[in-house]
Amino acid sequence: MDYNFTAKVEQQFDTIAEGKSQWTSMIKNFYKDFEPTVEQTMNTREEHKAGERELGIDPASGKPVFVKIGRFGPVVQIGKAEDEEKPRFAQMPSDKSIETITLEEALELFKLPRTLGEFEGSPVIIGAGRFGPYVMHAKKYVSLPKNENPLTVTLATAIQLIESKRQQETQRHIKAFEEEPKLEVMNGRYGPYLAYDGKNYRLPKNLHDKAAELSLEECMEIINTSKKK
Repeated sequence: MDYNFTAKVEQQFDTIAEGKSQWTSMIKNFYKDFEPTVEQTMNTREEHKAGERELGIDPASGKPVFVKIGRFGPVVQIGKAEDEEKPRFAQMPSDKSIETITLEEALELFKLPRTLGEFEGSPVIIGAGRFGPYVMHAKKYVSLPKNENPLTVTLATAIQLIESKRQQETQRHIKAFEEEPKLEVMNGRYGPYLAYDGKNYRLPKNLHDKAAELSLEECMEIINTSKKK
């Protein structure tokens, strides 16, 4: 950026006022340099859109590495859209930002997903999503704790997380009804409640201790009463 631009233009105006140079000559020289500069700036703007930052070059492929805002949030991209080979993408975790993420941190994201092994006949996979790293097993997901590195976490630790999540899920489900599969008695943050047909219904406090003993008829009566309110 030329910070002396304004001063130079004022000097040229002075020479025109003093009759030492011609106005048309000054304008001609101005636009001779100005137009290519504008064109170059516009081209650069097209290449690097708002919210996009180039981090450097991927040593493995020799392609540029970008961070930008994608359809589902910030992403890391290796390669350009116009390349013959399609760009590779990795979702940026929530603890990273476009402004501060480094090239090394961005490239680490492409080491995921990792397959650790098998558990109960299904693969255990470590992946990374918008809300951070996770364990995937049998089409179910478990968030990876912040103190666990997704690139070094072991199969044994992942299995512990899977089993812990199962135990939590079991404690949430108090009772189900074969006659009405849409109905369940659940245990929530604020105590037992009824889940029916995609909606939740509070249990009266005097029934909290008897939630596991409720009959189908009693549950439906509570639901119908709640609907009328």
